[in-house]
Amino acid sequence: MGTALAGNEVGIQRLQFEPPAPAPRRATPGALELLWTLKRNPLECWSQEHFEKEIVAVDLPFGRAVVVNEPDAIRRVLIENQSNYEKDTLQRRVLSAGLGEGLLCVEGERWRAQRRTLAPLFARRTVLEFAAPMIEAAEALTRRWSERSGTTVDVAAEMTRTTLDVLQRTIFAEGLSRDAGEFQAAMGVYFNTIGRIGLLDLLGAPDFIPRISHLKVRSTLKFFESAVDEIIAIRARNASRDRHGRDILSLLLHALDPETNQGLSEREVRANILTFIAAGHETTANALTWSLFLLSQSPEWRSLVEAEADCELKRGAETTLFDRLVFTRAVVEEAIRLYPPIAAISRVALRGDTLRGEAIRPGTIVVIAPYVLHRHRLLWEHPNRFDPSRFSSGNRETIQRFAYLPFGVGPRTCIGSSFALQEAVLVLAKIVRAFSFELAPGHPVWPVLRVTLRPEHGVRMVITRK
Repeated sequence: MGTALAGNEVGIQRLQFEPPAPAPRRATPGALELLWTLKRNPLECWSQEHFEKEIVAVDLPFGRAVVVNEPDAIRRVLIENQSNYEKDTLQRRVLSAGLGEGLLCVEGERWRAQRRTLAPLFARRTVLEFAAPMIEAAEALTRRWSERSGTTVDVAAEMTRTTLDVLQRTIFAEGLSRDAGEFQAAMGVYFNTIGRIGLLDLLGAPDFIPRISHLKVRSTLKFFESAVDEIIAIRARNASRDRHGRDILSLLLHALDPETNQGLSEREVRANILTFIAAGHETTANALTWSLFLLSQSPEWRSLVEAEADCELKRGAETTLFDRLVFTRAVVEEAIRLYPPIAAISRVALRGDTLRGEAIRPGTIVVIAPYVLHRHRLLWEHPNRFDPSRFSSGNRETIQRFAYLPFGVGPRTCIGSSFALQEAVLVLAKIVRAFSFELAPGHPVWPVLRVTLRPEHGVRMVITRK
């Protein structure tokens, strides 16, 4: 397959395109405009210098911020001196609605204990065992689409439905206790509401002051809480049958910290179940949506992925399929380079430090933005182009270790990254093999940041069974 890639590189290079993204501003916006833009779409705040300089420092209404794009400085913040850089209050406050006791939000020893406890759930061997149910979910999607061949569908909504199906088959084998459509609608409300940054959050107002966003999402959180309680209750009633001992819920309920031999508390279990539902399906659905959109605009790469899927889906064990789908994986990795699941990582400096000659005072907010980093002109050639060959054998090795961070890096890297990447690659291969798809005429595609980076208007496509 590597020879096929080499033989097609010339045509692919010639026909690469630049997917939609906000044009960088000429200068950082003023205070009022910045606040409005952060609320509307934080992607539109970035200026040209952020994509051209290694370090950019700016005094903002809510404190001093330093945007870091230099790989060695990123390594220092996230690994070498990570104890000095704590997740900042703004990031924790935005995520605290419903996830406050889970792995995404806790700090210090509580985080370390949870990480040790949950790590085995996403070990490579465990993830490979989930290849079969992931493929089953993809086949359910293709059967559903076969009945709609020749019609227009919102791929973003369909990918959300499919990744929820994957969760039911891998994490919650006895079901989500609610209709998938209810979960899908609730997740839409959740991300669109808590993902909007408010003035109180930016000004660091105390947590006891109610946030309008949290008040709006209160009924949604109650829905999640009752659904999660029912999921746990169903499992408890069926525990004696032990029919689903290898799904992630069973592993979660029985997981023990290898150092203390303690399990998670009820609140921690609930928060992490919600985290798996929220982060586990949303990020993968977005990765699949962007991948399908990008392939719809690149006939050359779509042909490569189609040929690979036709070949590899017919042979070999399911547990080795992910490793064999090299073109498909390259497309997904390029999609999450351009539209990373984690668009920005922020930390607050506890003590003074120096990053590439820039003095970091205590209290400084340090921002590492994969969205900016992945499009930085000092780190990537033609950074705004769609070019999956960056991740082909030989090219992949030239990417600087801390220049590509779709799932973060260091101790707090996304624990489910291998699960999500495998899921996206397997589902994408099944779709591309079974269907042709074209963007609906006149449909606008635009990225918006709402905790995750999603298409603002969905992605409507005409799908046709092959």
